[in-house]
Amino acid sequence: MRRRPFMDSRRPSFKRRWQQRPWWVRLAVSLLLALACVLLLVVLLGSPDPGASPSSSTVSAGSKATSSPLLRQDQISLAKTYVVVAKEASNLQFAAELGAQIRRAQSILAHAAANEGTVVEQEAEKAIRDMSVLLFQAQQFRYDSGVTIMKLKGQIQSLEEKSKAEAEKSTKYGQIAAEELPKGLYCLGVRLTTEWFKSPELQRKFSDRSPAVQSNLRDNSLYHFCVFSDNILAVSVVVNSTAVNSKHPEKVVFHLVTDELNYVPMKAWFAMNDYRGVTVEIQKVEDFTWLNASYVPVLKQLQNAATQKFYFSGSGNRGTPVKFRNPKYLSMLNHLRFYIPEIYPELHKVVFLDDDVVVQKDLSGLFAINLNGNVMGAVETCMETFHRFHKYLNHSHPLIRAHFDPDACGWAFGMNVLDLVEWRNKNVTGIYHYWQERNADHTLWKLGSLPPGLLAFYGLVEAVDPKWHVLGLGYTTVDPALIKEGAVLHYNGNMKPWLKIGMEKYKSFWDNYVDYSHPLLQRCFMR
Repeated sequence: MRRRPFMDSRRPSFKRRWQQRPWWVRLAVSLLLALACVLLLVVLLGSPDPGASPSSSTVSAGSKATSSPLLRQDQISLAKTYVVVAKEASNLQFAAELGAQIRRAQSILAHAAANEGTVVEQEAEKAIRDMSVLLFQAQQFRYDSGVTIMKLKGQIQSLEEKSKAEAEKSTKYGQIAAEELPKGLYCLGVRLTTEWFKSPELQRKFSDRSPAVQSNLRDNSLYHFCVFSDNILAVSVVVNSTAVNSKHPEKVVFHLVTDELNYVPMKAWFAMNDYRGVTVEIQKVEDFTWLNASYVPVLKQLQNAATQKFYFSGSGNRGTPVKFRNPKYLSMLNHLRFYIPEIYPELHKVVFLDDDVVVQKDLSGLFAINLNGNVMGAVETCMETFHRFHKYLNHSHPLIRAHFDPDACGWAFGMNVLDLVEWRNKNVTGIYHYWQERNADHTLWKLGSLPPGLLAFYGLVEAVDPKWHVLGLGYTTVDPALIKEGAVLHYNGNMKPWLKIGMEKYKSFWDNYVDYSHPLLQRCFMR
């Protein structure tokens, strides 16, 4: 059988077959392949942000600046964690590499923030890739997860302690700022004292008061307000704002009590200025000789060495919190509110105002409120749990636990309607003395006048419409609608409107009632 001649059955090579194709076929295939590669790159890199404007992408040194791809913040956070773990494992070289990459990523993000979110794409891609490589390497070290978690917990605890320390420091400095007497107020007091002794006419205005004025001080058909303060400018704002917004200012009587240091300058100020016919009486607390240690528990306690140590240096290793060491808690002016019926024995009803309030409505309606046999009308503050009795009192003490509901609603000092007849009948001052004496060791509450007030007036407070008294302008954000409707705005808190640390957005309500064109204010405040 004759063998067939051998024939090469192999297919021609791709190169030979490609060269055998017509030129136009080769061109078309090349274009299709190029297009496919471009589409693949687009898919891999991600499509551009459709919301970005054309101007947001610029060309810099042949590189495209864009907002994508973004450096992920969680990568940086994870890298910071691995830095801590690597240092704990004594892998200092790797920790240094990670640290350098973190700084690089943060620099890119900072540059992007400064340039409206745009970054150089190639630079960002390289940073992401390098960071990913380092994070992958970190995972290969296989650090013990339990040890890592414990170390991270320790880091978190350390940060929390630092944060707490900074918060306490901020509170301390805020308290110091609140306690300091501003230079302008000191200047005003000095200049008023000088004016008083230079001008016999000013002195005669208070010494030669007409019988009508003297009668107003005891007339129960008029609207009586009392303010106890050593801040001349603050008191003038209270009086001025009340007078300006009163429908009948000639029926308004203000009873002011200050200390001996501010007695003369306060008389000088109110002798110089007229408040639409409002009657103003000024007394000094030192003239109330019946307020002595044998009658007032607070004064008696202040003579005790242990109490002085508690107030001024704190008790125990940690000491008393700085907010409880405010000098106002030591001032008798702060405790006079519990002796109002004795200061004004002929009056039946008064409205007590703090010196850090601004009045922006007529307050005559307060005297028409029916207290239903209660002693005080006040705005309740129990919308939040931290304004209930357990916030202010030590309910672990058996005496407090036996007599008071821990969830009872708190209320605010600062604008209070007081029925002095019922006060005398129910002996509220005696109740106040009882609880002050029981708290000689400071176990019922720490310091301040509100806790004993809650106890003394327990069950004797009539809730009034919250619009009468809007709180919080000295420490928090208040609903503008409440401010607009509020009759009395209260700057309770450390950020008083006459201090530099006061909240700027609320200062204007107070400034509206300060006449900075007054010559003395011009000299002292230079506004």
